Amino acid sequence: MQRELTVLSREWCHLCHELVEQLEPVARELGWTVKVIDVDRHPELEARWDELVPVVLAGEQELCHYHLDEAAVRAYCSGFPLESAP
Repeated sequence: MQRELTVLSREWCHLCHELVEQLEPVARELGWTVKVIDVDRHPELEARWDELVPVVLAGEQELCHYHLDEAAVRAYCSGFPLESAP
């Protein structure tokens, strides 16, 4: 299972850039990756998340929007067991 957080973002959004900059080191520390998606390139995402961007998602679950809620991200990520060695 890939451990990935998704940030719904906009290229011109300073809050989006700040959230990604804050999230990336936390995600790395916890062993997760960050994928950034520009909602302006995906009309279905823009229609759903328009005014809430930036949004941090874990799959379909919203962890936070506008500003990073580090506690929420840590709580979600810590809920996953360690991966077994091959």
